[in-house]
Amino acid sequence: MPETGLIEDLVAANRILANEGVLDAFGHVSVRSAPGADRFLLARSMAPALVAAADIIEFGLDGEPVGPDRRTPYLERFIHSEIYRASPSVDAVVHSHSPSVIPFGATAVPLRPIWHMSAFLGPRVPVFEIRDTAGAATDLLITDAALGAALAQKLGGHAVALMRGHGNVVVADSIKAVVFRAVYTEVNAKLVAQALQLGAGRVEFLSEGEAETATKSVGGQINRAWEMWRRQAAARG
Repeated sequence: MPETGLIEDLVAANRILANEGVLDAFGHVSVRSAPGADRFLLARSMAPALVAAADIIEFGLDGEPVGPDRRTPYLERFIHSEIYRASPSVDAVVHSHSPSVIPFGATAVPLRPIWHMSAFLGPRVPVFEIRDTAGAATDLLITDAALGAALAQKLGGHAVALMRGHGNVVVADSIKAVVFRAVYTEVNAKLVAQALQLGAGRVEFLSEGEAETATKSVGGQINRAWEMWRRQAAARG
């Protein structure tokens, strides 16, 4: 049985991401049952802001619930299962329709880090094109293992992948880190859009070296943000 503290953190992650405008009625966040484990925790199909501890289900890497729990799961749980299968170092995953990020998956404008807080984006963020795997008439959802595997392959070793016409996926080695990255991916997208307008298309992004160095230094400050966001989300109920 997963630790109570891990389940509490997953509930908090759902509430935080909803409170920060990354998730709305849709999207989801998961965490491995233990580092490197072949099981993961994910809520039943419901709005993230309403998730409580009793709503958490344990899944295997086949994307199916472990044990007798047959409550309705998220259709796109295969995003999580296939990323965990492909990337043993990933211990937490967020899939969102983060609104400011959507345009970067549907245009030729790349999503790149504009400030130190989003340095984890690296020199480029890949874009997953579902048409390459499933043709031109899908609903754009990742509803089976084959599509999940194709997304995981596109993600590769990156922290974030965009999903054209759909949203994005963010990964990290902990639940706190993945929440941090998901929030600052959304903020970064807003800032890039503003800078492109102010700079008439000319923007000074972080260099690859700056991104690498800032990722390490800022990454050590995640707890500060987590505690603040957690308290703010709890205050909203």
